[in-house]
Amino acid sequence: MQMTATRILPCLWFDSEAEEAAKFYASIFKNAKIGKISRYGKEGFEVHGRKEGTVMTVEFEIEGQKFVALNGGPHFKFNEAVSFQIHCETQQEIDHFWSKLAEGGKEQPCGWVKDKFGLCWQVIPNALPQMLMDDDSQKAQRVMKSMLQMRKIDIDALKRAQAA
Repeated sequence: MQMTATRILPCLWFDSEAEEAAKFYASIFKNAKIGKISRYGKEGFEVHGRKEGTVMTVEFEIEGQKFVALNGGPHFKFNEAVSFQIHCETQQEIDHFWSKLAEGGKEQPCGWVKDKFGLCWQVIPNALPQMLMDDDSQKAQRVMKSMLQMRKIDIDALKRAQAA
Protein backbone atom coordinates (compact mmCIF):
# COMPACT_ATOMS: atom_id res chain seq x y z
CA MET A 1 0.00 0.00 0.00
CA GLN A 2 1.66 3.21 -1.21
CA MET A 3 0.87 6.03 1.22
CA THR A 4 2.61 8.85 -0.65
CA ALA A 5 -0.12 8.97 -3.33
CA THR A 6 -2.71 10.27 -0.85
CA ARG A 7 -2.70 14.00 -0.32
CA ILE A 8 -4.78 14.04 2.83
CA LEU A 9 -4.31 11.08 5.13
CA PRO A 10 -6.23 10.79 8.41
CA CYS A 11 -3.88 9.93 11.27
CA LEU A 12 -5.63 8.36 14.24
CA TRP A 13 -3.86 8.76 17.59
CA PHE A 14 -4.04 5.83 19.97
CA ASP A 15 -2.31 5.22 23.28
CA SER A 16 -0.98 1.77 22.38
CA GLU A 17 -3.84 0.10 20.45
CA ALA A 18 -3.02 1.17 16.86
CA GLU A 19 -2.47 -2.34 15.51
CA GLU A 20 -5.48 -3.79 17.38
CA ALA A 21 -7.69 -0.95 16.10
CA ALA A 22 -6.52 -1.27 12.49
CA LYS A 23 -7.22 -5.01 12.56
CA PHE A 24 -10.62 -4.38 14.17
CA TYR A 25 -11.64 -1.89 11.47
CA ALA A 26 -10.31 -4.13 8.69
CA SER A 27 -12.40 -7.02 10.05
CA ILE A 28 -15.62 -4.99 9.77
CA PHE A 29 -15.33 -3.75 6.18
CA LYS A 30 -15.22 -6.13 3.21
CA ASN A 31 -12.87 -3.91 1.23
CA ALA A 32 -10.12 -3.41 3.81
CA LYS A 33 -6.46 -4.24 4.29
CA ILE A 34 -3.58 -3.70 6.64
CA GLY A 35 -0.45 -2.13 5.19
CA LYS A 36 2.98 -1.44 6.58
CA ILE A 37 3.76 -1.41 10.28
CA SER A 38 6.59 0.73 11.64
CA ARG A 39 8.18 0.20 15.03
CA TYR A 40 9.87 2.40 17.58
CA GLY A 41 13.64 2.14 17.75
CA LYS A 42 16.17 3.17 20.39
CA GLU A 43 16.41 6.64 18.88
CA GLY A 44 14.08 9.18 20.47
CA PHE A 45 13.24 7.14 23.56
CA GLU A 46 13.61 10.25 25.70
CA VAL A 47 10.79 11.81 23.66
CA HIS A 48 8.43 8.93 22.91
CA GLY A 49 9.18 6.67 25.90
CA ARG A 50 8.28 3.55 23.91
CA LYS A 51 10.12 0.26 24.21
CA GLU A 52 12.24 -0.56 21.16
CA GLY A 53 10.34 -2.79 18.74
CA THR A 54 6.84 -1.75 19.81
CA VAL A 55 4.41 -0.65 17.12
CA MET A 56 4.62 3.03 16.20
CA THR A 57 2.31 3.26 13.16
CA VAL A 58 0.03 0.98 11.19
CA GLU A 59 -1.11 1.84 7.68
CA PHE A 60 -4.54 0.54 6.76
CA GLU A 61 -7.24 1.09 4.18
CA ILE A 62 -11.00 0.70 4.35
CA GLU A 63 -13.25 1.15 1.32
CA GLY A 64 -10.48 2.96 -0.55
CA GLN A 65 -9.79 5.45 2.28
CA LYS A 66 -6.26 5.24 3.61
CA PHE A 67 -5.44 5.82 7.29
CA VAL A 68 -2.49 5.76 9.62
CA ALA A 69 -2.93 4.60 13.20
CA LEU A 70 -0.28 6.00 15.56
CA ASN A 71 0.63 4.76 19.02
CA GLY A 72 1.42 8.14 20.49
CA GLY A 73 0.59 7.64 24.15
CA PRO A 74 -2.28 8.62 26.44
CA HIS A 75 -2.05 12.37 25.80
CA PHE A 76 -4.99 12.71 23.40
CA LYS A 77 -8.41 11.05 23.16
CA PHE A 78 -11.00 10.90 20.41
CA ASN A 79 -14.20 12.90 20.78
CA GLU A 80 -17.32 13.64 18.78
CA ALA A 81 -15.73 16.67 17.09
CA VAL A 82 -14.45 14.23 14.44
CA SER A 83 -16.41 11.25 13.15
CA PHE A 84 -16.49 9.02 10.10
CA GLN A 85 -19.69 8.53 8.16
CA ILE A 86 -20.59 5.13 6.76
CA HIS A 87 -23.21 5.53 4.03
CA CYS A 88 -25.37 2.44 3.75
CA GLU A 89 -27.78 1.36 1.03
CA THR A 90 -29.77 -1.16 3.08
CA GLN A 91 -30.93 -1.80 6.63
CA GLN A 92 -28.82 -4.95 6.57
CA GLU A 93 -25.69 -2.83 6.02
CA ILE A 94 -26.71 -0.45 8.81
CA ASP A 95 -27.31 -3.38 11.16
CA HIS A 96 -23.92 -4.93 10.27
CA PHE A 97 -21.80 -1.81 10.82
CA TRP A 98 -23.78 -0.71 13.86
CA SER A 99 -23.50 -4.02 15.68
CA LYS A 100 -19.80 -4.49 14.91
CA LEU A 101 -18.77 -0.94 15.84
CA ALA A 102 -20.90 -0.95 18.99
CA GLU A 103 -19.18 -4.09 20.37
CA GLY A 104 -17.42 -2.83 23.47
CA GLY A 105 -18.35 0.72 22.54
CA LYS A 106 -21.34 2.96 23.12
CA GLU A 107 -24.49 3.51 21.08
CA GLN A 108 -25.33 7.16 20.66
CA PRO A 109 -28.32 9.08 19.21
CA CYS A 110 -29.12 9.67 15.54
CA GLY A 111 -27.05 6.87 14.03
CA TRP A 112 -23.86 7.67 15.92
CA VAL A 113 -21.80 4.99 17.64
CA LYS A 114 -18.56 5.32 19.58
CA ASP A 115 -16.39 2.24 19.12
CA LYS A 116 -14.33 0.55 21.83
CA PHE A 117 -11.38 2.80 21.03
CA GLY A 118 -13.47 5.97 21.42
CA LEU A 119 -13.66 6.78 17.69
CA CYS A 120 -17.07 8.05 16.56
CA TRP A 121 -18.91 6.75 13.51
CA GLN A 122 -22.16 7.83 11.87
CA VAL A 123 -23.95 4.84 10.34
CA ILE A 124 -26.53 6.38 8.03
CA PRO A 125 -28.66 5.38 5.07
CA ASN A 126 -27.87 6.95 1.70
CA ALA A 127 -31.50 8.09 1.51
CA LEU A 128 -31.37 10.18 4.70
CA PRO A 129 -29.90 13.42 3.28
CA GLN A 130 -32.47 13.39 0.47
CA MET A 131 -35.29 12.82 2.97
CA LEU A 132 -34.07 15.70 5.13
CA MET A 133 -33.94 18.01 2.08
CA ASP A 134 -37.38 17.04 0.78
CA ASP A 135 -39.08 19.93 -1.05
CA ASP A 136 -42.06 19.34 1.25
CA SER A 137 -40.72 20.79 4.51
CA GLN A 138 -43.38 18.97 6.55
CA LYS A 139 -42.09 15.62 5.28
CA ALA A 140 -38.52 16.64 6.05
CA GLN A 141 -39.49 17.71 9.58
CA ARG A 142 -41.26 14.40 10.25
CA VAL A 143 -38.14 12.52 9.13
CA MET A 144 -35.98 14.70 11.39
CA LYS A 145 -38.29 14.13 14.36
CA SER A 146 -38.23 10.39 13.77
CA MET A 147 -34.44 10.28 13.40
CA LEU A 148 -33.92 12.27 16.60
CA GLN A 149 -35.72 9.53 18.54
CA MET A 150 -33.46 6.77 17.21
CA ARG A 151 -30.10 5.38 18.14
CA LYS A 152 -29.51 2.96 15.26
CA ILE A 153 -31.23 4.35 12.16
CA ASP A 154 -34.30 2.44 10.98
CA ILE A 155 -34.87 3.10 7.26
CA ASP A 156 -38.46 1.81 7.28
CA ALA A 157 -39.36 4.06 10.21
CA LEU A 158 -37.92 7.06 8.34
CA LYS A 159 -39.94 6.16 5.25
CA ARG A 160 -43.11 5.84 7.35
CA ALA A 161 -42.46 9.24 8.92
CA GLN A 162 -41.88 10.81 5.50
CA ALA A 163 -45.09 9.28 4.09
CA ALA A 164 -47.34 10.09 7.08
